[in-house]
Amino acid sequence: MQNNTHLAVLVHEQAKTYGDREVLIYKDFGGTEWKSYSWNQFSAAVKQVSNALLNLGVKVQDNVGIFSQNSVQYLFCDFGAWGIRAVTIPFYATSSEQQIQFMLNDAKIRILFVGEQEQYDKAHRVQATCRTLERIVVFDRGVRLNEGDTTAVYFDDLLQQAEGLPRQSEVEALQAQASMDDIASILYTSGTTGDSKGVILTCGQYHAAFEANHKCVPVGEQDRVLDFLPFTHIFEKGWKLLCLTEGARLIVNTYPQQVQQSMKDTHPTCMSSVPRFWEKVYQGVMEKIESSGGVQRRLFEHAIATGRKHNIDYVSKGKKPPLALHLEYEMLDRTVFSLVRKELGLENAHFFPTAGATVNPKVEEFVHSIGINMVVGYGLTESLATVSCNHLGEPWTVGSVGIPIEGLSVRISDEGEVLLKGPTITRGYYNRDDLTRQSFTDDGYFRTGDSGYMEGGELFLKDRIKDLFKTSNGKYIAPQMIESKILVDKYVDQIAIIADQRKFVSALIIPVYPLLEEYARAHGIKFGSREELCRNPQIYDMMKTRIDTLQQQLAHYEQVKRFTLLPHAFSMERGELTNTLKIKRRVLVENYRREIDKMYEE
Repeated sequence: MQNNTHLAVLVHEQAKTYGDREVLIYKDFGGTEWKSYSWNQFSAAVKQVSNALLNLGVKVQDNVGIFSQNSVQYLFCDFGAWGIRAVTIPFYATSSEQQIQFMLNDAKIRILFVGEQEQYDKAHRVQATCRTLERIVVFDRGVRLNEGDTTAVYFDDLLQQAEGLPRQSEVEALQAQASMDDIASILYTSGTTGDSKGVILTCGQYHAAFEANHKCVPVGEQDRVLDFLPFTHIFEKGWKLLCLTEGARLIVNTYPQQVQQSMKDTHPTCMSSVPRFWEKVYQGVMEKIESSGGVQRRLFEHAIATGRKHNIDYVSKGKKPPLALHLEYEMLDRTVFSLVRKELGLENAHFFPTAGATVNPKVEEFVHSIGINMVVGYGLTESLATVSCNHLGEPWTVGSVGIPIEGLSVRISDEGEVLLKGPTITRGYYNRDDLTRQSFTDDGYFRTGDSGYMEGGELFLKDRIKDLFKTSNGKYIAPQMIESKILVDKYVDQIAIIADQRKFVSALIIPVYPLLEEYARAHGIKFGSREELCRNPQIYDMMKTRIDTLQQQLAHYEQVKRFTLLPHAFSMERGELTNTLKIKRRVLVENYRREIDKMYEE
């Protein structure tokens, strides 16, 4: 049963219901042992943070920054700040010094919580240029503070000063005054173009989002939810808060690269993720099938074909599968698919929300075929995550992003842009009245920048309107759609489509270097460096054959005609990726102008 109370008191109200029941499962920074907090312990820690923030002089609607990986301390600070009606501003743990300097100054942040050594060092280096920053609070006790730094304090020491809750009466008075109009968070979106902009999210928006999602997302107190995406990401932030309103357990994964081991260790029932995660799962399973012996390979291929027929041809359309097909699927589910799920740590899989980019239909069908409920959805920071999603147990269409949530009005403009209005939509951008005005229509609909259409009650997306390329031949190209098709290949790690004002479509491709090197050695291809490997004609021909196979269903003018394999990955350091790993196309075109121009030489 959902407890959709104000964020200022949510944890404390849930503690009254669940008491000593486990709620947070986590590891310390750099730790190896899984530990846990009960609801009562969670509530006590949040109260201490609220008291400590009052000790630091934090006032109603003051902005408090959090610059850290996922951690229990992060959760304590979010709820501790909301408990005194303050605003939390999360920074991605990988943010650059330039980015955090901009956000600290734009939001006039006085108190900044940081996670580990990297975040502390960056914050300390920019502190002199941040006019308002008074105090850095460090989560990880293992961080070495800079000699002579009198402004930094360890999180544990800060909490010690609030032992006994000396200001709890003030905290409770502030909670009694809490309003749904209070700003809860400001999330700075890095964006693929231009400077970061702070999206204002109110307590009322969160409340409306929890109410709407409760009606279509069946997470409950029996679920064990692994937090994989960073809490800074609105998808993960909204999802984990929804889970807490439903009484679910949260498994806090601190380091993204450890997620597969965390899944095997903790056996989650749910996890939100981006399509790239499932693309890698698909690649891994396909690679195992390819390397299997003849009999085993045919068994896997038959099992997946059966799963597809059962779950896609019938279940997804709301049809009852024929008895013979259903019995065969049940047998394969117990003997084949259960082994695949066990290998992933998903023996108790319930459902898995997926959003943030285009989902390749082949990957979506595969995940459902092996008995994992992928719930595809669509949302933005400005809509507090969910705009639409598939509903578990109801018909859905491969390629759609589901049914719009209750209370949200979705309209398609004459230009094909998805427009939104409703209680979960942001009031605007922090300190950017000009941008706020540009982002809404005259009758109050938010301009998403995404093109799409409605069909049979479901929303289908095409591409970002600004991302649509027009070739010199006048043809429009949707780059993300092409990229999603090619990304399922096991040898492709990253890809950027090039086509705007060009004669044909080309691509910059970052290969999976270890697999490419393995292929070269197996086929007697000599190379002394990655540069040499990427330039090798035999490697190019092999990749071209695979890419041509993947794009057979594309129109001729949409197909990649030429590509360049790059010897190093796209990076945030060179400004080529956002913090959510979306490519910045304008930067790539500038950084790789020579390689791009060469692909168009006659």
